[in-house]
Amino acid sequence: MFENLTNKLENIFSKLKKTPSLKEEEVELGLKEIRQALLEADVSLQVAKEFIKNIKPKAIGKEIIKSTSSGQMIVKIVYDELVNILGGKNQEINLNAVPPVSLLLVGLQGSGKTTTASKLAKLLEKKFDKKVMLVSLDVYRPAAQEQLKVLAETNKIDHLPIIENQLPIDISKRALNAANLNGSDIIIFDTAGRTQIDLPMISEIKKIKELIKPLETILVADSLTGQIAVNVAKEFNSAIELSSIILTRVDGDGRGGAALSMKQITGKPIKYLGVGEKIDDLEVFYPDRIANRILGKGDVVSLVEKATQDLDKEKIRETEENLKQGVFSLDSYLTQLRQMKKMGGMEGVMSLLPGVSKVKEQMANSSINENMLDENEAIILSMTKKEKENPKIISGSRRKRISNGSGVDVSKINKLLKQFKMMSDMMKKMSQGKKIPSGAIPDEILNQLK
Repeated sequence: MFENLTNKLENIFSKLKKTPSLKEEEVELGLKEIRQALLEADVSLQVAKEFIKNIKPKAIGKEIIKSTSSGQMIVKIVYDELVNILGGKNQEINLNAVPPVSLLLVGLQGSGKTTTASKLAKLLEKKFDKKVMLVSLDVYRPAAQEQLKVLAETNKIDHLPIIENQLPIDISKRALNAANLNGSDIIIFDTAGRTQIDLPMISEIKKIKELIKPLETILVADSLTGQIAVNVAKEFNSAIELSSIILTRVDGDGRGGAALSMKQITGKPIKYLGVGEKIDDLEVFYPDRIANRILGKGDVVSLVEKATQDLDKEKIRETEENLKQGVFSLDSYLTQLRQMKKMGGMEGVMSLLPGVSKVKEQMANSSINENMLDENEAIILSMTKKEKENPKIISGSRRKRISNGSGVDVSKINKLLKQFKMMSDMMKKMSQGKKIPSGAIPDEILNQLK
């Protein structure tokens, strides 16, 4: 996420931090480079200019120039302004209203509206314990209604049954009646998208909006389109008055121009980010956390939230007790592997750690095998209970049997056992209160990940 911008800013700040105290001309040059980095990240020219305008007086102030840690202070100034242009505080959907509450999703064709509707429904169900009903109003795109139906049924979300040849306004009326009858707390309306904003589209949305009186009218925009997404948001807001924005495909966006420009240009907050294809790949948008990610400081809070999101509480307590006692089995290791997969694999975890660019560079240079998690899971599942409890008994013949059962080469089984030995030793040290070095991945572990 926003890797290109992060790398450029890290290089700029690295130069500024090398000098114990900065001269005004050095700060001026740094600000020019920051402005250029923002523009190259497809940030709006207006936003980039305003950004520099806001930080310049603080960055060249006497207390900064004369400071012995002026580089660090400038990073803090940039961080504060990033948080500001991203919206300040996070703003989730306020569901304090008489149910059923209507949410209206709008956007261009191909922005990921339908998949976002299902993701949002699942998030609201899990987080707020709400009963959600999905409704497709797209009667134009072939199989659009069927697509939402499949997504709903796959993920066990209520949906309005399809009646052929009904108009969107009639579907909306039927949805409101159905929600009252079945006790739905929230109705998410997925409107039809087009390749461009046109009069028929806007006219239809206005009629639907007038009927359903949505608590929120949410634009779903593709982050990868950069300033095009920002312009689309401006047009939609001008035509139908948006309340908020969801950015999709953010996991593939190396620039970040849309995210950094959207709030400043439209005045509407970004509330959620689509960060993958899975049903759970929708994150609450936190301006402070995103600012930290952009500056390469990681997002440990989100990492912890992800780590605990889907784990059974009893399993957590059991694992904690085992670790306190210095007990770390291959079953424990398997639990960690599965949790890492849920969190987006090794890359997904590393992207939330401080110094992400350094870690990613290490991984790239070391040719890390991203399939390792699946392979290691297959290996452990092919072991007997005794082997998982005591890996020392795994002889050559046992390794051959495990290899046949998992479909994985014996050499990879050897690497897994080495990885496990290192992890086990590290857990024992932690249980004894010993500190584990932080920072980049230790070479001895990195080599085992190849």
